[in-house]
Amino acid sequence: MVNGPNDIGTEGIMVFVVIFAGGTGMRMTPSDIPKQFMELDNKPIIIRTLENFSKHPKVDDIVIACIAGWEDELRRLIKKFKVKKVLDIVPGGETGYRSIKNGLLRVKSVTSPSDIVLICDGVRPNISQGLITNAIACTEKHGSAVPVLQSIDSVLISDNGKTCDRNLPRSSTYITQAPQGYTMELIMWAHDEAEARGIPDAISSADLLIGLGKTVRMFKGERDNIKITTQEDVLALRAHYYYSHYKKFAEEEKQHGV
Repeated sequence: MVNGPNDIGTEGIMVFVVIFAGGTGMRMTPSDIPKQFMELDNKPIIIRTLENFSKHPKVDDIVIACIAGWEDELRRLIKKFKVKKVLDIVPGGETGYRSIKNGLLRVKSVTSPSDIVLICDGVRPNISQGLITNAIACTEKHGSAVPVLQSIDSVLISDNGKTCDRNLPRSSTYITQAPQGYTMELIMWAHDEAEARGIPDAISSADLLIGLGKTVRMFKGERDNIKITTQEDVLALRAHYYYSHYKKFAEEEKQHGV
């Protein structure tokens, strides 16, 4: 195996973000609007995702890999909602992996090998500032960072989709989230190495690195960091926003007595 770069980042780095938003959302209700452009509480999902990163003091620039035909609409929304730090919009790929690669190639042109890149899908509107901070800190220390949640459900493996073959213990089963963080040196090496070996598109960047024999560091994710994939996810996040509004009204009533 060809040796990869070191797994430890360095100090004095810059932080870039690659948002991949090239999908259409086939598991949602059929619609002319890609799910990342759907509105949640009067604001598009992709804008909410971008705002979480643009507001973070350690994030320097953002590159978005956008679904074909929606680039102008995305530019309009970025201008309307005054989203800062967007360096560029690049074409999305046929898969999430290809969209990420397109974004990384754009970031590579303005970064050094020790800089950090956070990779995130465009449909995570509820990422907290603390989670971004932890992703950056973990990447600085270890060269990689994947937020995870320990599974609270039992997980079964079925090869035929009809009968249960085996059970995975909850104590060693984790659910991956985003953003995932990597040094530019490590993630670009992984993409180049996968291409050289003819390895097919990976499900995620962590999956790619694990397949290449690299150690990927985990850190604790957040239950509220919901990825919008199904209609139920939309309902859950709408409930979150409704509850947030309710709390504000309740605090006003408590303060003023009316």
